[in-house]
Amino acid sequence: MSLPSILPSSPVPESRVSESRVPSLPVQEPGQTPSHRKKNFPAPLPFRFPAQTANGDAPNRHAELFYLQKQIQSQTPMVIVLEDGERVDGCIEWYDRNSLKIRGRTKTLVYKSAIKYMYKLGDNG
Repeated sequence: MSLPSILPSSPVPESRVSESRVPSLPVQEPGQTPSHRKKNFPAPLPFRFPAQTANGDAPNRHAELFYLQKQIQSQTPMVIVLEDGERVDGCIEWYDRNSLKIRGRTKTLVYKSAIKYMYKLGDNG
């Protein structure tokens, strides 16, 4: 039993191929931007962590850095209370502008913006 062929026996004549069905892409010169990309959107507003402050707060920033550096050097056990009430106990191992790395039972990275307050473990503060 022979199945009929579904392929055409002869190629489609070129006169039947319509060029209007094939979309043409615009030709761009190097360095030219496409016209559909020239939408002007407003620039997003800069996001600041609450721990970041303006330059007018520089004396407080220096005091914070001095305090953190002193606690790192002396390996003072600290208690960090977060905004949600959670406590993180341990020594400050490292810090940057936005975060502290605390070495306790585990190593924890804490955003400064999430800290409510902190004190030395020996203090009852």
